[in-house]
Amino acid sequence: MTARLEFAKKHLKDSQTMRNKILWSDETEMELFGLNAKRHVWRKPGTAHHLANTIPTVNYGGGSIMLWGCFSAGGTGSVRIEGKMNAVMYRDILDENMLQSALDLRLGRRLIFQQDNNPKHTAKITKEWLRDNSVNVLEWPSQSPDLNPIEHLWRDLKMAVHRRSPSNLMELERFCKEEWEKLPRNRCSTLVESYTRRLSILE
Repeated sequence: MTARLEFAKKHLKDSQTMRNKILWSDETEMELFGLNAKRHVWRKPGTAHHLANTIPTVNYGGGSIMLWGCFSAGGTGSVRIEGKMNAVMYRDILDENMLQSALDLRLGRRLIFQQDNNPKHTAKITKEWLRDNSVNVLEWPSQSPDLNPIEHLWRDLKMAVHRRSPSNLMELERFCKEEWEKLPRNRCSTLVESYTRRLSILE
């Protein structure tokens, strides 16, 4: 907890201009039936067992996908869909998506990259890539997802995707990509502005 408090005190002094240079990132799991598991089928009497009138049994949530995404005050960057990630896959995601996202969002070479302390993020191969590409990484206190404004974007995305009731993992992936691109720029900027309030709560 002390690390969180020290982090808050240090970064409450940051200017909004500096915060607008931050590329926020995170991973999340998206379940196929995570938010729309309670589904109903209207049918005529005596047709309950017809194939068209049945709902597949969801023993394990119907499956899920892992997403990596990033955003800044200027809008959303890339979103990547993977299975279970390891450090090599994470390094490849950064190589193929992070710098391009920073370029698309016009963050410039002085961008600040935010990631949490997941072992994939602190692995040697990841640190080497970040160093070789001269990426300035924002030190991040452990167990602090509440400080990362991307958590609210994930919630927005999940609600938007599940309103469309994807019926299989292919649809889930497609809807995730489509809805991520629809997330409004002003929502992103508002979330970055809320970072001050998140830090001040810790004081």
